[in-house]
Amino acid sequence: MAKVTVDGIAVEVPDGCNTLQACEAAGVEVPRFCYHERLSIAGNCRMCSVENAKYPGRLVTACVTPVRDGMEILTDTPAVKAARHGMLEFLLINHPLDCPICDQGGECDLQDEAVAYGRDYSRFSESKRAVREKDFGPLVGTAMTRCIQCTRCVRFCAEIAGVPELGAFGRGEAMEIDTYVNHPLSSELSGNLADICPVGALTAKPYAFVARSWELRKTDSTDVFDAVGTSIRVDSRGPEVLRVVPRLNEDVNEEWLADKGRFAIDGLKRRRLDICWVRRNGKLERATWPEAAAAIEARISRLDGSRIGAVAGDLVDVETMLALKDLLASYGSVNLDCRQDGAAVDASRRDFYLFNPTIAGIEQADAVLVVGANPRREAPVLNARIRKRWMKSNLPVGVIGPEADLTYPSQAIGSGPETLAALLDGRGDFAEVLKKAERPLIIVGQGALARPDGTAVLAACWKLAAACGALTPEWHGFAMLHTAAARVGALDIGFLPKPGAKGLPEMLHGGVDLLWLLGADEFDVGAIGKDTFVVYQGSHGDRAAARADVILPQAAYTEQDGTYVNTEGRVQRARAAVQPPGEAREGWKILRGISAYVQKPLPYDDAAAVRERLAAANAVFARYGVLERGGCADQAGPAAAGALNGAPFVPPIANYYQTDPISRASPTMAECARVHAPQPAPVAE
Repeated sequence: MAKVTVDGIAVEVPDGCNTLQACEAAGVEVPRFCYHERLSIAGNCRMCSVENAKYPGRLVTACVTPVRDGMEILTDTPAVKAARHGMLEFLLINHPLDCPICDQGGECDLQDEAVAYGRDYSRFSESKRAVREKDFGPLVGTAMTRCIQCTRCVRFCAEIAGVPELGAFGRGEAMEIDTYVNHPLSSELSGNLADICPVGALTAKPYAFVARSWELRKTDSTDVFDAVGTSIRVDSRGPEVLRVVPRLNEDVNEEWLADKGRFAIDGLKRRRLDICWVRRNGKLERATWPEAAAAIEARISRLDGSRIGAVAGDLVDVETMLALKDLLASYGSVNLDCRQDGAAVDASRRDFYLFNPTIAGIEQADAVLVVGANPRREAPVLNARIRKRWMKSNLPVGVIGPEADLTYPSQAIGSGPETLAALLDGRGDFAEVLKKAERPLIIVGQGALARPDGTAVLAACWKLAAACGALTPEWHGFAMLHTAAARVGALDIGFLPKPGAKGLPEMLHGGVDLLWLLGADEFDVGAIGKDTFVVYQGSHGDRAAARADVILPQAAYTEQDGTYVNTEGRVQRARAAVQPPGEAREGWKILRGISAYVQKPLPYDDAAAVRERLAAANAVFARYGVLERGGCADQAGPAAAGALNGAPFVPPIANYYQTDPISRASPTMAECARVHAPQPAPVAE
């Protein structure tokens, strides 16, 4: 540790710490533009210049200068003030005077620092330079005349996103930031460029000219578009969600957010279900809540519990799933399923279906094997954590499944289960890598489990984890990567068919007489039996709503308080930012009302009582936001049924930008799909 003094304040900082970090440790603010704590140091802007007391009048750049024991740092001397004045004066020579129309207004570092550290006049009268606009794709808007060449965006793309598509061209006043081959940004994390740009040169294109920051009501929440559980802030005005930005959470997402979670929110305004519908004489007609409840009661009252079933979708909160489970239990039904993709999951032990090392624990791994997954598409923020670990230690990564660009070097070692068998036998170069690793990590994706031999694949992955030393009292290296925000919470409350009950495949083709779809659209709706009475409860008119006999409009995740559990098992809360449209209601309240109408009232009347019921169903729901990482106490694995087959693994996500009812309703996501995942042209007959 080095002992340094900052403006008379003595602090101890780790060896190798830079001067800017020492100033922050002392609580002294030092302005900066190019420096970002998660990016490499560029030293471009020189705004962080400070003075070393041992060399009066000689300024040093704080972000690139390491501290030395006994160093005395001065941040408020006349020389430092003059340097800051000069730097801001130079930056503002060419910066346009468009603050009134700039989307960064109110959140602009240049505005703030010009007021705090700059002069109130300028000595320059030359014409300002102009830079042609760039096209970075549907998500990132550009106004490059504002650019101050801090190169944060260039470093973010190259280091965090792993897609080095931006660079600096030209020199001096002619320098510009642009893509190398003039094509849209292809990273699934590109929206973060708007957050790290300090001057509004890069902004969120769908948010252009929509609102000012001080007009927005800010609500802390959780992202539900993948299973990572990214901490977000929902910004709303009146009845409308206008923006979603990430919140700092070192254990989950650091300060990043995937593009779908950020930009799919315009789907919240389209294709919404805001009234009840009942099918009469083969045609859906508008109905009131009592009429919808009466239609359900007329059908369900005549049925035995074995002929009633329910399927939970990928975006549903745990409270609503628990209420539906309790309602069906009152009829004696245990025909429940949350696996629309048919993934083989063993819920007998929680660590059989969790990302056990935790997301932050990826940084402790020294070898990674990815089985049937593409983390870049399925969990971009988690993938950035793997890349972060690779950048620190050249982490060896092996992939069993389709070849893909994961944004870091990976070794394609096979395409299907036969490679798992080879690794178990110790054959292949990567078997030696896993054997030598002290903390190997086995990531199992849904693409490896949503297949006929899924249970055998799951058992083989666990067996491989045990064989290569990934399951020890100190380290639990078995990691299941889910793609649905609702999946782990559903498994925690047992939203699965019990032995002898019917899962989704058995409930189709007439397997039940009443099928309750809780926001479930990601399966073959056409396979539902023609005589099956379908109740669809959800927020959007998507695939299954068109097949429904009764439609119950439910609030979306931004319109109700709800509990979600991410892929590592962390219990989190999404909070209501706006009111639901029309007649839509919170999910568990809909089921509570229906239960009262059918004379089987659920035993809770408010949110607190529902959460008490949750904690009683599973103790993990008694603690929010806290997750303790531990080792593996029991190496006994899940039971295997059947043998491995030779079919290659198939990615569970074909189109990253459209995976659920909200993103399919989003014009922004539709444009991203058109640009980045174009469909093949039809072949002329």
